[in-house]
Amino acid sequence: REDPPGGGPLAALAAGLAGLGHHLGSPPAADAPPVAVVLATDLPFLTAESVAAVTDPPRIADAVVPVDAGGRDQTLAAGYRVVPLLAALAEIRAEHGTLDGLPLRLLPAALRVHRLPGATNGPADCDTWADIAAARARIRDDGRVLEEWLAAVKAELDIDTDVDTGALLDAARDAAHGVTRPAAPLTTYLLGYAAGSAGTDPAEAARRIGALAARWQEEHGADAGPPPPGAATGPGERALDGSEGR
Repeated sequence: REDPPGGGPLAALAAGLAGLGHHLGSPPAADAPPVAVVLATDLPFLTAESVAAVTDPPRIADAVVPVDAGGRDQTLAAGYRVVPLLAALAEIRAEHGTLDGLPLRLLPAALRVHRLPGATNGPADCDTWADIAAARARIRDDGRVLEEWLAAVKAELDIDTDVDTGALLDAARDAAHGVTRPAAPLTTYLLGYAAGSAGTDPAEAARRIGALAARWQEEHGADAGPPPPGAATGPGERALDGSEGR
């Protein structure tokens, strides 16, 4: 970490390079890779493709810097040739007497930069509460968070099973709308229990839960919630215990 802490990104870059054995005013280590990739910690949408795009600067450039949708350089999601980066930081320090507290825009001004055009799916950073709110909304909308959560739960519980998320969500929706909201998580728990203990097919169980919720709503009338869209309502549907519906 930069010394003193809080000295800003230029000081942090110098500290990071020093941690790799690259000190300002000295040549890099003989076995050092020619390019260093600098990544901030507030980039929730950074991808392997984004990193790969900045690891090989064109021959005439000292750095590859993405540009966000607002036209701003993303210097903390960029790739730098180590020798020019060390020289630029040393030059800035010599001019100002320090790197602490200096703006990051001084760095690209001291380098030959190849800029990558912005994209809506680029490495947008989170500098404000509004940025964080937008990022959270985007994460919820793109579906990745659900997949990652399910993978984390399966790892935590040491289970390896395929999950029909559509069927489970339909069952939870039917229970919440046709019975009461707290019924949703408890119903999906019972569905999982039935699948694990009795070998019940989860998709078939979810269908039967939908039918049961529809009958429940019909029988309890105003005590139940609004009918779930697409729920089965016909006669003869079977409940989870195998009994016939009215």
